[in-house]
Amino acid sequence: MWKKESRTTDMESEGQESSGLESSSSVGDHPNEVIAFVGKGVEFKGVITYKGTVRIDGLLDGEIHTDGVLLVGDDAILTAKVTAGTVISRGKITGDIIAKEKIRLLSPAILNGSVTAPVVSMEEGVLFNGTIEMARAEIRELPRAVAGGQTKR
Repeated sequence: MWKKESRTTDMESEGQESSGLESSSSVGDHPNEVIAFVGKGVEFKGVITYKGTVRIDGLLDGEIHTDGVLLVGDDAILTAKVTAGTVISRGKITGDIIAKEKIRLLSPAILNGSVTAPVVSMEEGVLFNGTIEMARAEIRELPRAVAGGQTKR
């Protein structure tokens, strides 16, 4: 009689898609599902360290450290140094972000700070003030023959 409703938002779908997650009907089926949620109206000061995926819709002042996914909601305001695997944001972030995999800024995101990631994407409507450095964790040097166009003998 009662049907379970799917309450996945667009951003959570983005987070699942970008981290290879699929929707699951029961909690605990996937190690990277949203493990914590900082709701709208919640204020947090301090350092957050976690594995998996965390969604923030409130205010955070401090640091975030993870190899997992950070989802930043429309109403979120972060003043933080962020080190993560993947960051997907629609909220306001002031601070430096380092991502091992990628950073996706979705409209109406606002980002004031430096960004370091191998992949950075921004939708139209995003406000970004800062610097971007796109370098892979392992920078591979091309052989001289390929880099210079000639082979030395």
